[in-house]
Amino acid sequence: MQRSTLVRGTAVTGAVAIALTLTSCAGSAAETAPTADMEIGSVDLSADCPATVVIQTDWNPEAEHGHLYEMIKDDYTIDANTKAVTGPLMSDGEFTGVNLEIRAGGPAIGFQTVSAQMYQDDAITLGYISTDEAIQLSDTTPTKAVFAPLDISPTMVMWDPTTYPDVKTVDDVKSALSANGGVWRYFDGSAYIEYLKSAGLADASILDGSYDGTPSNFVAAGGKDMQQGFASAEPYVYQNEVSAWGKPVDFALIHDAGWQTYQSSVSVKAADFDELSPCLTKLVPVLQKAGVAYYEDPSAANALILDLVDQYATGWTYTQGVADYSVKTQVDLGLVGNGTDSTYGNFDDDRFADFFDKAGKVYTDLGTPPADGYTPADLYTNEFIDTSISF
Repeated sequence: MQRSTLVRGTAVTGAVAIALTLTSCAGSAAETAPTADMEIGSVDLSADCPATVVIQTDWNPEAEHGHLYEMIKDDYTIDANTKAVTGPLMSDGEFTGVNLEIRAGGPAIGFQTVSAQMYQDDAITLGYISTDEAIQLSDTTPTKAVFAPLDISPTMVMWDPTTYPDVKTVDDVKSALSANGGVWRYFDGSAYIEYLKSAGLADASILDGSYDGTPSNFVAAGGKDMQQGFASAEPYVYQNEVSAWGKPVDFALIHDAGWQTYQSSVSVKAADFDELSPCLTKLVPVLQKAGVAYYEDPSAANALILDLVDQYATGWTYTQGVADYSVKTQVDLGLVGNGTDSTYGNFDDDRFADFFDKAGKVYTDLGTPPADGYTPADLYTNEFIDTSISF
């Protein structure tokens, strides 16, 4: 099936202005219906969690979400109309007594924030919310993160190494673009841009907020411009799948410039935290184990991801090559892993506090400061993390 090429981008604030016609497959393509009478294994979520745990993701199905699909990879039902997949929630090959529903984000929810979607639909148990979004929206749609599937955000700036052979880090970008007359194209509303401006690493003369998720403008610039993206996707896509480009790009992670958000943190609505805590006590270690299992052998979960992309038909193009590249790159770059300690999925307290201060200043300047009296402790917790689970 041929579709327009939409490349994964990261706009954490506001709606992304992308004109995209949504299409869906007719009807629901059920593979295997969830089985209600399965024997429950050593982890029993049935008494403490909703009968169906609903997780709202922040984009189309992709390898960065692999830990979720790992839990239903062998037994699931696809609803191409609602852009959701449901199956028995499994842990270590055993049924946990509840189902898991994974919902697509991005175009499937009109590019609105996951926070907004969670507050519109009480059926959603957890959602993917990056730390910067959580800080910015803490006064209107407050959430609390309980699990960090990604230790480092894949968000990056990329460039043509032939045009810019001396650019190695974000620190090098401003002077290089200024000297060559190029621009850094990004999703308008991306908070990290405001941070880079405040840190002196970018200014209006080199910035262009017109990025629409497609490669057309980058290709048309012939290497003169730079562009945001995901380090775990675009370098492969542009070299291997964008025929008009067809060569390597170099990149630098925004994380390394000091904007160290936790991307796609699994979060609950703040008001639901106490009620869901008994569930989270058992569920979060299951999420941790699923992540470790996925990166050990992503093949089955990736097959499901590719099937979902095809059936959802949102304009998102995703191939086996991108999925394989993503998994390897996430591990190689430390985007996923144990971070500074020996535990997968937890938050670093010092890093979170530092980021809270940086992001708080950015959002205060933008007129959307954190909720009055809020501290980092209001936005995340490690209390449900099993510290013995690691890569």
